[in-house]
Amino acid sequence: MGFTIGGIREMRSGSRRRVRTTECTAVAEYTGLWGWDVVPGARAAAGRCSCGDPSCTAPGAHPLSFAEPVPAGAGLDVATKAWSEYPGATILLPVGRSFDVIEVAEAAGRRALVRLERMGLPLGPVCATPTGRARFFVAPGAAAELPQLLYRMGWDDADLDLHCLGPGTHVTAPPSDLGGLGPVRWLRPPTLDTAGAPPQARLLLGTLAYICHRTHF
Repeated sequence: MGFTIGGIREMRSGSRRRVRTTECTAVAEYTGLWGWDVVPGARAAAGRCSCGDPSCTAPGAHPLSFAEPVPAGAGLDVATKAWSEYPGATILLPVGRSFDVIEVAEAAGRRALVRLERMGLPLGPVCATPTGRARFFVAPGAAAELPQLLYRMGWDDADLDLHCLGPGTHVTAPPSDLGGLGPVRWLRPPTLDTAGAPPQARLLLGTLAYICHRTHF
């Protein structure tokens, strides 16, 4: 018999066990190695959210209201035991605690990533979503500072496909599926140097804004 979250039957038993093991390992890595909190999230299947609300506005992309977060610092045994309480949950990372996120189109993000690496600028983790977005992890506070930073750089009145996620939001982390559309994947995985101290947004923003502008036009 398959397991459910809020009534949606999940995967077949064999693939279910493999995914569960992979995701438990990922949760332990996020909490134990990178020092991030992890929040169990809903899944989506056939356009329906596992929360059971037919009018859900973010199917498969929001925290489970009844689930307890796995705190930063939890090791493999603790994370595995905690995650086993919510089989099939999506791995969500709360934004605004250890990092904020600058989001751009994936094509622009890949081009910017190459340029930033060539320039030798500090970089944090970067992931790509199945919806064609690239997410750059930057130091907390970027969401609040973004309008002023863009103004100082002369990009405040430009038509940029560039957004910042801050406190109160969550991002789906690899290897979890985003809203039934496919898995999120790392373009630049976290490391011991970058996970706990992602770069200040101002160091990346000029290049990101320039590439977004060029890609748009």
